[in-house]
Amino acid sequence: MNAIVIQQPGGPGALQLQQQPKPQPSAQEVLIRVHAAGVNRPDVLMRQGKYAGSGDVTGLVPGLEIAGTVEACGAAVAKWQPGDAVCALLPAGGYAEYAVVDARHCLPVPTELTLTKAAALPETVFTVWHNVFQRGGLQPGETLLVHGGSSGIGTTAIQLAKALGSRVAVTAGDDAKCAACRKLGADWAINYKTQDFEEVLKDEGVDVILDMVGGDYIAKNLRLLNDDGRLVFVNAMQGSQGEFNALEVMRRRLSITSSTLRPRSADFKAALAAAVEQHVWPLIAAGKFRPVIYKTFPLAEAAAAHELMESSAHIGKIVLEIGQ
Repeated sequence: MNAIVIQQPGGPGALQLQQQPKPQPSAQEVLIRVHAAGVNRPDVLMRQGKYAGSGDVTGLVPGLEIAGTVEACGAAVAKWQPGDAVCALLPAGGYAEYAVVDARHCLPVPTELTLTKAAALPETVFTVWHNVFQRGGLQPGETLLVHGGSSGIGTTAIQLAKALGSRVAVTAGDDAKCAACRKLGADWAINYKTQDFEEVLKDEGVDVILDMVGGDYIAKNLRLLNDDGRLVFVNAMQGSQGEFNALEVMRRRLSITSSTLRPRSADFKAALAAAVEQHVWPLIAAGKFRPVIYKTFPLAEAAAAHELMESSAHIGKIVLEIGQ
């Protein structure tokens, strides 16, 4: 089969199209003929050898989310049959014509979506559901602030929070991205290059913050939170350290939490998949949530897809289309 392989840690040119043996499913796995694979920021970090827990990435096939059809099922798999259309979360291996995945980490492709659009769901939806709603505990009527509102994570968080009755504020890097976020339902969209989000929102207050920036945002985030507010980190692109007043955190009962998805156990991901199917899939059926796809690339142009991801010029998701 054709697959994209990391030749060695480095820039986008480290991604090379190669022939690889088709993987075979174990008893608990399904073999998926991949139609499309989502491109995510962790893929870039993995290619660079900087993703936590990735180890030596030389020879690794990246790709954390796919959509396609079930080709074969392991002996212990009862839920799926060959021919089923599924999307799935996987620890690596998505940039290929075939991939094996734990059967419990697959979800049915919503009838409202194409396979290409479904490939843009698992990584961002699992991440947002766990961090905003499970760890962050966002409730109807509360306000969520999302840094990086025009990213795949951001466009997902906006739509899910609005669909479930919350107000949403976002930061983004230009006016066009802010306009796109408002179109998706954001109540406030703040261009962080021309405005200070803390000044804009200080009279409103925020209950949950989803932060992928870190650095000097950390202290601002904590000052902005309402009493009992929750700050959730999913990345720290501008720095992992920041100063804040711990006594103020105690006095106002603030919570600081974070997570990374890839290292979690197979059982945890299975439970999260079940929660996503229960809570998010009905929103897709009701037309309240759709993945936002900015651009698609053929598999052989994975390096160009990574260059676009690193430029941050996109709004929403980038997807590799692999097979028909």
